[in-house]
Amino acid sequence: MSDMLRRKAEHLDVVLTQNVKTDQSTGFEAVRFEHVALPELHLDEIDLSAEFLGRRLNAPFLISSMTGGPDKAELINENLARAAGQLRIAFAVGSQRVAVEGDGASGFGPELRQFMGDMPLLSNFGAAQLQRADAADMAQRIVDMIGADALIIHLNPLQEAVQHGGDHDWSGLLARLEDIVRAVTVPVIVKEVGSGISGRLAKRLYEAGVHIIDVAGAGGTSWAAVEAGRAPNERLRAIAETFRDWGIPTARAIVDVRAACPDAVVIASGGIRNGLDAAKAIRLGADIVGQAAGVLPAALSGVDAVIAHFEDRMTELRIACFCTASRTLQDLRQAPLLS
Repeated sequence: MSDMLRRKAEHLDVVLTQNVKTDQSTGFEAVRFEHVALPELHLDEIDLSAEFLGRRLNAPFLISSMTGGPDKAELINENLARAAGQLRIAFAVGSQRVAVEGDGASGFGPELRQFMGDMPLLSNFGAAQLQRADAADMAQRIVDMIGADALIIHLNPLQEAVQHGGDHDWSGLLARLEDIVRAVTVPVIVKEVGSGISGRLAKRLYEAGVHIIDVAGAGGTSWAAVEAGRAPNERLRAIAETFRDWGIPTARAIVDVRAACPDAVVIASGGIRNGLDAAKAIRLGADIVGQAAGVLPAALSGVDAVIAHFEDRMTELRIACFCTASRTLQDLRQAPLLS
């Protein structure tokens, strides 16, 4: 097994078996809706549908990027893609670098497009790989590999900084990102992996042609903690643990990115626990809400488990709409908050 494949496998094992949650809050607990005791609508009439990448989703949910690892990736991706297609929500795969540089598809084959039907399917590529001379060609290859509707470039400088053997050269990447935006045939999405995106950076990204931004804020999985969990020695483990709580809380990132980029599509992820968190994220300015680690156990269980997981999140979101007298998500965006 190559070092990259081993690292991906270790990441998944650490997430599943160790405490890798940040101790920092998402900030959603400070957001409270004003309860409407007389909503004047039928619960079943509430419309949760949302537009994303020119498609109509049944609910504003994205199954966020998880793993590009070897042994379980095929099972995980198939379960998630089949569930997303049946639920009619979006799905983003994990980093496809392992498939591009390896000998096999590693769970990233064209069948994912078939499982998804016409729902949005997103490719994934690490920002550090933009330093490669063939970055534009590689980016298009990973899009074509699964017939993706958009390309995610994920930002993980903290993870790379604390990772043994991580990618440390992040110079000049904004210009390389602009090159990718011009080169690929699908929209580019930029996301963090759990430390958040600021309004200032979001504005620079928007001006570079990135009009879909996934804030992926702090409050959920800490990738510094994940790297601490697989560090080869105690010194590196201690350094990584120092940054377990680093980052911009998800709620703050949503507000700041929306203020800086009023016309952008904003995806909220990072510690989204349930449909009520999703409702709060939408109220703060998100268009779509992503969840990753929270659905991972279901992804390992099977398609039905993933479907049940998101049906429960949809029910929670619907109840939040009902109790704020919000017939649609647009109404929810205007729902009064307690001061």
